[in-house]
Amino acid sequence: MEKTTRSILGLSAAHMVNDIYSPVLPAILPLLILQNGYSYFLAGLIVTAYNLSSSFTQPVVGWLYDKKNIRMPIGASVMISAFFMSFIGFVENYWFLIMFAIAGALGHAFFHPSALGLVSRMAAGANRGRLTSLFVVGGNLGFAIGPILAGLAVGYYGLHGLALMIVPGIAIFFLLNKVLPPVSELEEHYTKESRETEDKGPFPYKPIILLVTASAFRAWVIFASVAYLPTYLAETGMSLVTANLLTSAMLLAGVAGQVIGAGMSDKYGRKEYVLASLLLCIPPFALFVFSTGIVSLISLMAFGYLLWSSFSVTVAMSHEMAPQGTGTVSGLMLGLAVGAGGLGVAVTGYIADMTEVSTAFALLIIPVVISVLIFAATPYPWKSIRHKI
Repeated sequence: MEKTTRSILGLSAAHMVNDIYSPVLPAILPLLILQNGYSYFLAGLIVTAYNLSSSFTQPVVGWLYDKKNIRMPIGASVMISAFFMSFIGFVENYWFLIMFAIAGALGHAFFHPSALGLVSRMAAGANRGRLTSLFVVGGNLGFAIGPILAGLAVGYYGLHGLALMIVPGIAIFFLLNKVLPPVSELEEHYTKESRETEDKGPFPYKPIILLVTASAFRAWVIFASVAYLPTYLAETGMSLVTANLLTSAMLLAGVAGQVIGAGMSDKYGRKEYVLASLLLCIPPFALFVFSTGIVSLISLMAFGYLLWSSFSVTVAMSHEMAPQGTGTVSGLMLGLAVGAGGLGVAVTGYIADMTEVSTAFALLIIPVVISVLIFAATPYPWKSIRHKI
C-alpha cells in the first residue's frame, strides 16, 4: 500500500502541474475583454475552444490506451500544455489565440486517460475513492493555484508575464522520472493485479452515458463559475489580483472537499455522497449571489467545497462501473463531460451579454438541479440504503 500511495502521489504531482495551465484563460479573460475589446461571448468562446478540444480528444486517447496500449509520455504531454499556455500572452490575433488554446488543450488531453487509467489499476479495492482522490486533487490543486500564478504574472508584468509559467512544466519534465518508477513497470505490475481482482463484464453504455451527462451539467457550473467569477468580482470594484485570489480560494475549498468527500463515499456510498453534496451546495450558492460582505464570501467557499467534492467520487464510480475500459471512461469523465460542460461557459457568457453577469451567475442553479436529477437516475448501487434493508 505504501508503494501504491507513493506512486499515486507522484502522478498527482504531475497532474497538479498539468492542470496549472487549465485556468490560465479564465484568469486573463478580464484583460482580454478590456484590452482587446472582446464581448463576453467572444472571450468565453476561447475557453470553450480549449475545453472542447480537450474533451473530444481525451476519449480517443483513452480508447487507444485501453485497446492499443498507445500513450504519450506523461512529461511530454505536460510540456506541450505548458509551452502553448505560457506563451499565449504574446499572441494578439484572435484566431491565432484560438489555435494556441487548442494546442494547449491537446497537451492537457494526452495526459489524463493514460495517467488516470494507471491510477485506477493501482486503486482497485475498498479504498478506491480515497486513492483516486489523491490523484484527482493534484489536478484540482493545480487548477486552484493556476489563477493565482496567472493573476500575479499578468498583474505585475502584463500578458507577457505568462511566460514565467513555463517553469513548473520544465521542472516536472525533468523531475518526473525521479519521482516515479518506470511507467512500464508500474503498468505491468498493476495490470496483472487488477485482472486478478476485478470481474470485467460488458461495457455498461447506458449507465456511463447518464453518469457523463450528469457530470457535464456539473462541469457547466464549475467552469462557468471559474470563467466569470473574476469578472463578476472585478465589476464590484475588486482588483483583478484579489478576484483571482478569491477564485483560487474557492477552488482550494473544493480540493479539501475532494479528499474528505472521497473518504466519506468509501464509507457511506458514492451515489449517496454525490447527491447530498450537490443538494447541499444550493443554499450557499444562493447566499453568495444574493448577499454581500463576509457572508457572501463564506458562502462562496462553502459552495466551492460542496460542488467540487463530488468530482473524484464520480470518477471512482466510472472506474467501478467499467473496469474493462478505465482509460476510455477517464477520457469521458475528464474529457467529454468537462468539454460538454465547457459549452455552458459560452451559454453563460451569452446570457451575460443579454442581461448582466450577476443574472447569468444566478441562473447557474438550473444546471445544478438538472445534474442532481440525472445522477439520481444513474444505475449505481445504494450502499447505505442497501445495508439498512
